[in-house]
Amino acid sequence: MNTHLEHLDWPVIEAALMNDGFALLPPLLNRQTCQQLAALYPDGTHFRSRIIMERYAFGRGEYQYFRYPLPELVEDLRTRLYGHLAPVANRWHAALKLSQRFPATHGEYKALCHQAGQCRPTPLMLRYRKDDYTCLHQDLYGEQVFPFQVVILLDQPGRDFEGGEFVLTHTGSNTPGRAEVVPLGQGQALIFAVNSRPARSARGFCRVSVRHGVSRLHHGERRTLGIIFHDAK
Repeated sequence: MNTHLEHLDWPVIEAALMNDGFALLPPLLNRQTCQQLAALYPDGTHFRSRIIMERYAFGRGEYQYFRYPLPELVEDLRTRLYGHLAPVANRWHAALKLSQRFPATHGEYKALCHQAGQCRPTPLMLRYRKDDYTCLHQDLYGEQVFPFQVVILLDQPGRDFEGGEFVLTHTGSNTPGRAEVVPLGQGQALIFAVNSRPARSARGFCRVSVRHGVSRLHHGERRTLGIIFHDAK
């Protein structure tokens, strides 16, 4: 396992987030660790709820939200990633002239979520099989919204599955929308904007709406770990 987040070039990551609305990290988890995490999926004791996407017109496939306490690795990644991303989130809010600022630690931020009635954990695991996909969406669960979330691919493209590309769309009020397909390798983490991001304009910064989804899986099985930093009502 390689989760040495402190050794990553965070200024370069921040620049990518500002320019593109996403940043692809080097692999954080090796294949063995990915398989160990994915093996949690059939054990319902780790999860608080299971969602069949087709029932809600979210797409096809399913996902499960972890319950508290989170698995140790998931908790560790959530805590440490938040510590690096909170200063970036504050600079994004400053650029967009939003008043909210985020505390330095995830424990402090989680307390704010709980004060707002958002007490249910949101880290999740998603499972896709042949012909499954996820519609474009945003993961918003209440008034507390952290600007970033992270997805880690747990299976290997070309070996465990085909298709199932991660897709981001960006839509500004005065600019044509665009789509971005982001290739992920097994164990790689992608940081991306939850609902909107600042984009440079002639008058400083404007707000661009961001949505994400997953294209249709052609065959195999694709599982991902999703790390959302705000909790849900």
